[in-house]
Amino acid sequence: MSGVEAVKKALESVILNPKYADCLAVLKAARNGAVYGAKVRFPHALVMIVLFRSGTIREKISLVLRATKTHAQNLARYATVYKLTMLALKHMGSSPGKEGPYDTFFAGLMGGYLVFGRRSKKGHVSSVSKQIVVFVFARVCLSLAQLSVMPQAGIIKSHKLSRRIEHDAWPVFAALSWGSVMWLFRWYPDTVQTGLRSSMDYIYVQSDHWDSLRNFLIFNK
Repeated sequence: MSGVEAVKKALESVILNPKYADCLAVLKAARNGAVYGAKVRFPHALVMIVLFRSGTIREKISLVLRATKTHAQNLARYATVYKLTMLALKHMGSSPGKEGPYDTFFAGLMGGYLVFGRRSKKGHVSSVSKQIVVFVFARVCLSLAQLSVMPQAGIIKSHKLSRRIEHDAWPVFAALSWGSVMWLFRWYPDTVQTGLRSSMDYIYVQSDHWDSLRNFLIFNK
């Protein structure tokens, strides 16, 4: 057996040992968070920065890599804090070794505060952190809305009324969301997230200006 194979076998004996499973799950979660964050953020940042940011190619590449790094680090840190908190609560609860009914909430609370709730030394919150939190918040609202009309769990106990609300809720929600964002963009644009504001400016404001066929069809003025 070669030295490389011996080391590989020794490492596998460690990672497959149930005694270390909880601690290794923390490392695996951090790894998965970093990989997922990079895979999701890189193409998004590439498109948004190339299309809507000014500057040289080098500056744009730097911004793309910085956004990707920030997203990957945030998700890796959050996964680490969440898993470590879950592990601690598992052994501190009234039934050691078992997960409590609210452990996930408190672990998420801890991770959200330490990773996404903190400000920089200059008092700013990064745009990447804001985007992630707003994304999660929107999903939470949708999930809670669905939960609220489930007869077995929500405040609506009638199956017929529940189905009716579920059928009509989405078009109303979509209309209110778009009506609200267009009003905010028109009268209070500074309150709209930077990336969204840039794309809306490109579509709805810059479309009002042209002085030739070239910048009517191909480029903006």
